[in-house]
Amino acid sequence: MPQVVRARNNANGVNAQPPPVQPLPETGYLRLHQIIGRPASKGRAAIPAIIPVSRSTWWAGVKSGRYPQPVRSLGERITAWRVEDVRALLD
Repeated sequence: MPQVVRARNNANGVNAQPPPVQPLPETGYLRLHQIIGRPASKGRAAIPAIIPVSRSTWWAGVKSGRYPQPVRSLGERITAWRVEDVRALLD
């Protein structure tokens, strides 16, 4: 039977290590929660941040030109960023 490795909790009951960041695909799109992360809640796993900033900081950076502009042509209520643009930001 395979051994199960469980995360250990620190004194506050929070995992000592964040979940590993998944590698970015070569092409495609990322939604905001995939870029800035999201804590675990009601049956949803936590998503680690690629760029650890708040939503308001991210949108202020988009407005100022520090972060890339989103693509809004995917749908009426869909906002996403090109993986290539996020990758260029990280480099």
